[in-house]
Amino acid sequence: MSRRKTTAAIVVAAGRGERATTSASSLPKQYRLVHGVPVMVRAIQALLELETIDWVLPVIHAEHTAFFDALGLDDPRILSPVAGGAHRQESVRAGLESLSALQPDLVLVHDAARPFVEAAVTAGVITALEGADAALPAVAVTDTIKRSVDGRTVTATEDRHTLFAAQTPQGFRFPQILAAHLRAAPLPRQFTDDAAIAEWAGLSVVLTPGSGGNIKITHPEDFDRAGTGKGGGRMETRVGTGFDVHAFAEGNAVWLAGVEIAHTRRLSGHSDADVGLHALADAIYGALAEGDIGRHFPPSDPQWKGADSAQFLKHAAELVAKREARIVNLDLTLICEAPKIARHAAAMCEAIAGICGIAPGRVSVKATTSERLGFTGREEGIAAMATASIEMPRGD
Repeated sequence: MSRRKTTAAIVVAAGRGERATTSASSLPKQYRLVHGVPVMVRAIQALLELETIDWVLPVIHAEHTAFFDALGLDDPRILSPVAGGAHRQESVRAGLESLSALQPDLVLVHDAARPFVEAAVTAGVITALEGADAALPAVAVTDTIKRSVDGRTVTATEDRHTLFAAQTPQGFRFPQILAAHLRAAPLPRQFTDDAAIAEWAGLSVVLTPGSGGNIKITHPEDFDRAGTGKGGGRMETRVGTGFDVHAFAEGNAVWLAGVEIAHTRRLSGHSDADVGLHALADAIYGALAEGDIGRHFPPSDPQWKGADSAQFLKHAAELVAKREARIVNLDLTLICEAPKIARHAAAMCEAIAGICGIAPGRVSVKATTSERLGFTGREEGIAAMATASIEMPRGD
């Protein structure tokens, strides 16, 4: 009986993702969320669906270690990441050299920016390597392709019947592609994919079926297009509201929206009584139809005595991620005569965004008084109203 071939997969994620950066998020694209899950996590999990893949090696930017660690990936097949280079070709070569100790028979090279590759596409590449040196998934070009030297004047029309758009993962026999990369390293030319290096090295490269859903995220608008990935474009917006009240007690500071503010009194409650975070958590739970804080953290349970309310809001945000949803925006209104909120609002937005793992620009905090009317007007306590908007796969 012949030995089963071992297969390693390199996930290339060493770029800064600057073309996909927006004012709402400066995170590199591979660490941003699609349906509540980081792009890179989706890409790696898609490869791990195949039991025939023995190892997955992430290649990341040297400055992105903290981003990668925050992903919390936990699978024995995932190897410790290696640092990539200034260009994709250098990053792949770094990954190949790192795999030399394992000497896999086959290696796949996949772009982290393709989070929706189907298992069948990847399996097709591996199968094709039984009779070829290299294989890549591709889809036929359906648009008419024009050639232009200056970007203005058309010089030719290509025969689209002979054109195919290359995707990843691209597959190779490990010793051959490593040798090809090492030979190509001194050249001034930068190859745009690994199949091009294989072609240059004289290896046989075959096409396998790609998929229209195997999109690559490059520009900001691609994140909107990514909504047609595994979610099938069936997304909907949910809105939830939250309301909470806490009375004042003797003390010298209050916790509001994740920020401690010096005051003549404190808020009384079973936890730290952060009325703002409680209202926000209830708003998110409401949008998810998941009840309220009391359902998840009963006040009758002594373990929540004096608890940091940030864990309640974090739990709500984690439920959003588990549903492959994302928080679109959070809006919080604090109702009190004192303390004054305006000078703390920016810090509150930062705190809430950090707890939920979203951009501060998606959080609004404001305050109003009740014109000296009612219990807030008499400064007996503070009330909070919150609204949460989330986008999630439609559940008909």
